[in-house]
Amino acid sequence: MAILKFRIYWEDDDSVYRDIIIKHEQNFFELHHIILKCFEFDNKHSATFYRSNDKWQRGKEITLEKYNKEYKAQPLLMKETTVGSEIRDPNQKFIYVYDFHKNWTFLVELINVNKEEDYKINYPSCIRSEGIGPSQYGTKGLINEKLAEIEEKYDLNSAVMPDGFGEEGEADAETEADEDTEENTSAEI
Repeated sequence: MAILKFRIYWEDDDSVYRDIIIKHEQNFFELHHIILKCFEFDNKHSATFYRSNDKWQRGKEITLEKYNKEYKAQPLLMKETTVGSEIRDPNQKFIYVYDFHKNWTFLVELINVNKEEDYKINYPSCIRSEGIGPSQYGTKGLINEKLAEIEEKYDLNSAVMPDGFGEEGEADAETEADEDTEENTSAEI
């Protein structure tokens, strides 16, 4: 049994990717679900894979279901098509498109084939995650609602400075004046 390792890049930023392992006999429907899980997307929208070449051109379509659109050739269905059956070369590429309105596009590249199955792993599985993935419906990652609330609460630019705090440079001038006064007082005594 072959274990296929794919790297899934977000099309807009190739530093954001996930590595997924899947058995060659598992189908594209399972690959579709693990990609969504790894990128924290829901499963509410249409999706399709395209077999691709080294130039990332779209070839044979492997779709979730037959949609109301014209096809140049009849697509394969994800539930009926095993991943291994569509591997044509050692660096096989696919393009995965999710949510045809938002057109989330991911580049899927075969990066390794292993003949030994690890019985401790449930396949398919996400084994590596790099970068903060895109947010399906808004902001995600380092900027979130809690951080925005904190920024609003402690916005120093719009707040009036409390007593004892001034603009930069004011404190230094006052401190120097106080030190001069102390030196003069000490010299008189």
